Amino acid sequence: MHIKKEIQIGNVIIGGHHPIAIQSMTNTKTSDYVATSNQINALSKMGATIVRVTIMNEEDAKALPKIIQRVHVPIVADIHFDYRLALMAIENGASKIRINPGNIGSKENVEKIVNSCKTKHIPIRIGINSGSLEKDLYEKYGGATPQALYESMKRNVNLLESFGFYDIVLSIKSTDIMTTIQTNELLFDHFDYPIHIGLTESGTIHSGTIRSSYTLGTLLQKGIGNTIRVSLTGNPEVEIPVAKEILSMFHLYNKPTLISCPTCGRTQYHMEDIVKEMEAYLNTLHSSIKVAIMGCAVNGPGEAKDADIGIAGGIGEAILFKKGKIICKVPEDKIIETLKEEIEKMCGN
Repeated sequence: MHIKKEIQIGNVIIGGHHPIAIQSMTNTKTSDYVATSNQINALSKMGATIVRVTIMNEEDAKALPKIIQRVHVPIVADIHFDYRLALMAIENGASKIRINPGNIGSKENVEKIVNSCKTKHIPIRIGINSGSLEKDLYEKYGGATPQALYESMKRNVNLLESFGFYDIVLSIKSTDIMTTIQTNELLFDHFDYPIHIGLTESGTIHSGTIRSSYTLGTLLQKGIGNTIRVSLTGNPEVEIPVAKEILSMFHLYNKPTLISCPTCGRTQYHMEDIVKEMEAYLNTLHSSIKVAIMGCAVNGPGEAKDADIGIAGGIGEAILFKKGKIICKVPEDKIIETLKEEIEKMCGN
């Protein structure tokens, strides 16, 4: 496994042996600093440690100081086309700038951004998407292939390094799963800079979760990725539990594990409602506790005996068990309350 260069983004350090940071991006109008800061704080509460905002105009850039005053996570300013907006965002307190140097304009404009970042000691994320690949590379390789995207990144890294700038984060995304995987493998093998991974425009919470889980899981299993985003259509808050779940599968994030059976004709209590509420509750905890919610005694304490705590339903009640040992019976209307109380005791809350 290649250990990547450490880069500081506000109060977060990525690369080296530091934990993988969970990122998201607001979908509010950045100029609406109240709505934007509220969404950032909601994302932070759920587990995001870095949040990106779009800077489309001067009003967005001018809102940054007010947003930064109201939040506690580093803010990344996402810039396209206009280098002057990048300069304003840097001056107004952004912790990192995300640009695609290829669409900023002249080398002189890129150098202005680089020099400003040097002065403020903030990093630049080179963000390249398959849809914005340079025309000459598209024609050379016959499309947005992994080699074409890698060559684009190499070109842009060389440009920033030619200005003596090395606080760089790499990111190449595609809507195609295998292109994303293969391109990030090339980045991992050829650069020492930290890598942000994600599958761009992955889809809805259903299809996007499946596609992102496969893509990011494959990369994480290879040791690739220093920051992660699950890009899902809609409210960005839905991205965070998915990212945490993906990381936890590889023991890269400390969160509870919820085990629940698929239900069948033996299930005689309102199990699905209980599972949904407990899942939401467990997503607020920082613990490796394993919780089982099972439909009946057949697949209860036996099949879930490795769970730290669990229930198996009956008619109007459930049995509570710990490590497969039955503790007591609980009325159905007290299941959630009892589980939460026991979990908090076990977690030391």
